[in-house]
Amino acid sequence: MNDHPDQKTKCGFTAIIGAPNAGKSTLLNALVGSKIAIVTHKVQTTRAAIRAIVVEDNSQVVFVDTPGIFKPKRELDEAMVDAAWAGAEDADVVALIIDATRGLNESVENIISGLEKNQQNAILILNKVDLLKRDRLLALTNKMNERFAFTDTFMISALTGSGVADIRSFLAQAMPYGPWLYPEDQLADLPTKLLAAEITREQLYLKLHDELPYASTVETETWQVKKDGSVRTDQIIYVERESQRRILLGHKGATIREIGSKAREELAEILGHKVHLFLFVKVRKNWQQDPERLRMMGLDPKKSKRKKK
Repeated sequence: MNDHPDQKTKCGFTAIIGAPNAGKSTLLNALVGSKIAIVTHKVQTTRAAIRAIVVEDNSQVVFVDTPGIFKPKRELDEAMVDAAWAGAEDADVVALIIDATRGLNESVENIISGLEKNQQNAILILNKVDLLKRDRLLALTNKMNERFAFTDTFMISALTGSGVADIRSFLAQAMPYGPWLYPEDQLADLPTKLLAAEITREQLYLKLHDELPYASTVETETWQVKKDGSVRTDQIIYVERESQRRILLGHKGATIREIGSKAREELAEILGHKVHLFLFVKVRKNWQQDPERLRMMGLDPKKSKRKKK
């Protein structure tokens, strides 16, 4: 029932939370119908909260793709986990997504405990259900809902898109009445410079796999739109050791050229015009403890420190 008869539109926030590699970013891209968040086989790929916008009927749903929630070891980890919980605290709907093939493991248990501590309601999204037999899936569904009083449960495959439309429709109805916050054709609330850095970081992960496990970050240093509409951009890839820099460069610069070429192609496709991308690799020891670097990534390094006081 419309409690605000003078308003015909709905708008609100949905935070997608879960353990690393549960499929949050894949789901976000499927909900939007366009690539917004980077997706790799690595856990903890998402570092800062990314907002994506979906319009469904008269509703505008702003999705917050949060970093995976895990036990932090470094300041970067703490800032990522803080960003995830901050996104959940500010949302109208919290959606916990879990990898159904892993079930109710320790990581999921810790997140549920966090929901209980914060006294938050949540919906449950079981991902990768196409990989489970029906009896096992039903048993997991019962187990999860016995553990926590989820308001609703959805079974999906974010990779194939199965069940995603049901989530989109449900959330559109669940949003509160109010004016839209973004233009109808806007897909994300993400600065272009940050998006460009994320695209390069994804290619870096895909190319180097486990050789640079989380010792690198990408920053867009310059962004210049030329008269012909093309873009000239310089990016710096920071690593922590000289040996990592050599791995990233590759023999005679072959590795960094391949990463740059693929990032350039994808960025040009997203932006719809030519991109001149130039990559530079620098060594910066302990960048993961550097508050300035964390702020450049859209994280708040002060939150974890405030909590400890």
